Amino acid sequence: MANVKTEDSIFLTIKKLRGIDTEDDSFDTDIRVAINSALSILTQIGVGPEKGYMIMGEEDTWSDLTDDEESLSMIVSYVDMRVHLVFDPPSNSFLVSEIQEAIKELECRINIAVNDVNRSKQ
Repeated sequence: MANVKTEDSIFLTIKKLRGIDTEDDSFDTDIRVAINSALSILTQIGVGPEKGYMIMGEEDTWSDLTDDEESLSMIVSYVDMRVHLVFDPPSNSFLVSEIQEAIKELECRINIAVNDVNRSKQ
């Protein structure tokens, strides 16, 4: 995965990671829905604004979601994997299981990281 920065667009980052040309808008609605679904799960484990966060388009950046630079790569990977399973799932059930396991591990690790950050702010 390329080095993602907090000022990068969430939408364009995920499109690039999924191998979709940023100029191709054929699947934009599907991708946006999948991203927002992943973001709502992240909200439940403590990432982002307390009331949740949704992207609308290219202008939404990772810094709108979090200022936690240390956890950003995990968060980007998590959103990408969730979008992958919803938008373009592998036909091989073994690969689906592997991605699901990686998602579970990331949920645990992100939760730990978010709790550590919140504790250090107190």
